[in-house]
Amino acid sequence: MTLAWPAMLWLLAAVPLAAALYLHLLARRRRGARRYARLATVAETSSTARRHVPAVLLLLGLASLLFAIARPSAVIMLPSRVETIMLAIDASGSMRATDVKPDRITAAQTAAKTFIEDQPGHVRIGVVAVAGAAAVVQAPTDSRDELVQAIDRFQLQRGTALGSGLVMSLATLLPTGTIDVEKLLNPKGAQPAERRRGNAPTPKAGKPPGAEAKPAAPGSNRAAAIVLLSDGVSNVGPDPLEMAQVAADHGVRVFTVGIGTADGATLTSNGWSMRVRLDEDTLRKIASTTGAEYFRAGTAPDLKKIYKALSAQLAFDKNQSTEVTSLFVALGAAFAMLGALLSLLWFNRIF
Repeated sequence: MTLAWPAMLWLLAAVPLAAALYLHLLARRRRGARRYARLATVAETSSTARRHVPAVLLLLGLASLLFAIARPSAVIMLPSRVETIMLAIDASGSMRATDVKPDRITAAQTAAKTFIEDQPGHVRIGVVAVAGAAAVVQAPTDSRDELVQAIDRFQLQRGTALGSGLVMSLATLLPTGTIDVEKLLNPKGAQPAERRRGNAPTPKAGKPPGAEAKPAAPGSNRAAAIVLLSDGVSNVGPDPLEMAQVAADHGVRVFTVGIGTADGATLTSNGWSMRVRLDEDTLRKIASTTGAEYFRAGTAPDLKKIYKALSAQLAFDKNQSTEVTSLFVALGAAFAMLGALLSLLWFNRIF
């Protein structure tokens, strides 16, 4: 907990002073009562503990109200303001791999449908299919039936353009004209895929084409989010890490879900065999760059659990610092009112 005005804590010194004043008045009242035998007898028979309850409540109320003057803030979990989510799902040939049963794409489709059903009714969801190119197969909508139908229409194609998937998701989430889609998808002097995949030194981080002049803080756009599910291997299109930086510059979080196992699986096509493995490094960096989180799904049940966890994470904002002054004011008023009420009921007086 932090305080906006910590210097105001000196006001809490009034609490022990008030307690001392209460004890002084109580002692003086006792001395006066001893002059009369009957009053002394009555005082002896009254409950000592109950007699002090109203005063203790009043002191607690005073302490709470004085502490509120320092304007405390606490890191608490608040309901999220997410309004639109883009589901970007890998629809490349590697999703035919069977290391996740029955296969990666079927497990991904099933888990995505569960995720959609778990979202609050006001949240609009869009779907992007990511293969050699990325396409918005369903614009953001609150119709769960349309979303399920869009996911069922997925057809696997060659190539994986994760960067393009992020661009199309951002173009759908952000107001028209916010980013230059054409420049992002076809930057001049684009680097070859081998360099993007880490086989050559990575150039110094710079401003990706089409990025905004004044970047926002990563994750600051709490109304929108992207959920990217893939095996992480991007071999065509713009660099996914550069596109993740564009998302970060617009405050959009990209939660990534890696599907597959460390050993991967062997795919055979037209007499050629290829082993496909999960590339966690790329997905982890995308999530980290945008202030989001990476999840790994090695089995279909794991994938369902991850989407459940994602639903909860998107429903609430974690680690958000919020001023709680009003909470302490309300608490102080409640203590004071309760103390006054008990004093009135038990002793026919307010303190």
